[in-house]
Amino acid sequence: MRKLKVGSVVKGIVTGIQPYGAFVSIDEDIQGLIHISQISHQYVKNIHDFIKMGDEVTVKVLSIDEKTKRASLSIRALEPSDAEKRGRKRKVKIVKANESAKGFNTLKRKLEEWIEQSKCEDSFN
Repeated sequence: MRKLKVGSVVKGIVTGIQPYGAFVSIDEDIQGLIHISQISHQYVKNIHDFIKMGDEVTVKVLSIDEKTKRASLSIRALEPSDAEKRGRKRKVKIVKANESAKGFNTLKRKLEEWIEQSKCEDSFN
């Protein structure tokens, strides 16, 4: 039996496909499952669109159950995400409201005018 480690990359043969994932034989002793969520970064409606019975697949070992000799596997972990394919990562730009920013001074002045106007109207009532 080959000693697998979490994080290692291995090859195996697809031996079964179910709606929830694909079974992969790593060697005679170790079987693994690629859950449907670990097939691809894309939405996977039908696993058959991505892999077929008998395919040789390269997978990353996510976890191992030594007692049952079963492994959780991933193809997705070896593929770049869509953002990585485009060569950029999402960045969030935080813009703080600044009183000197255009538009804010006008609103501030108007608010002061409205408050004064409201005070004057209250004194007449």
